[in-house]
Amino acid sequence: MAAQTSARARWFDPRLGIGIALVAASVVGVTIVVSVNDSTAPVFAARSAIAVGDRITASDLVATEANLGSAASRYLADDGLIDDGAVATRSIAAGELVPVAAVGREQSARVAPIVVEVAGRLPSSVQPGAVVDVWAAAPAEGGGFGPPSVLAGGASVIGVVEPSGVVSSSSQAVEILVPNRAVAAVLEAVANADAITVVPSTGRAAG
Repeated sequence: MAAQTSARARWFDPRLGIGIALVAASVVGVTIVVSVNDSTAPVFAARSAIAVGDRITASDLVATEANLGSAASRYLADDGLIDDGAVATRSIAAGELVPVAAVGREQSARVAPIVVEVAGRLPSSVQPGAVVDVWAAAPAEGGGFGPPSVLAGGASVIGVVEPSGVVSSSSQAVEILVPNRAVAAVLEAVANADAITVVPSTGRAAG
């Protein structure tokens, strides 16, 4: 009789029960994770880089599936409407999901395009859609230039003009979107032949 009781105790070893419970919990957990990861939603991504102030049309966007969870409402759904007056209120990188907050009305864009000639070569990261700060140094009386200062922060690059026979190889022209509040300062620097430089910015584009 004692032998039967001992055998039954070994059969109902609590460690076996714990092991079964852990395996079951693992299976349930994997099922939940797979289910959550399969919960994708259709949203728009930028087909190519979009600069601040650029007009956005359906041809600029590509539909994609993304698992955004509770953040889905922050992005432009692929059934969302793009009005004729829709413009980018900040730079949007190629392939980036388009935030709803990055799409505004044309009259709300507070930037102006300006072409400036910069001293020296541009950093390789200065490409269309990049955000830069515009620096300038005024000519000094004894030659050279004075200390530089920031004229415009958060300008967005529209395009870069590569050097040619007309443009000096020691400089390049770049078209940028400048916040309206800084337009006068940038134009004054251009008119005074200041040494202008654009530096990649870690901040967001102004708009």
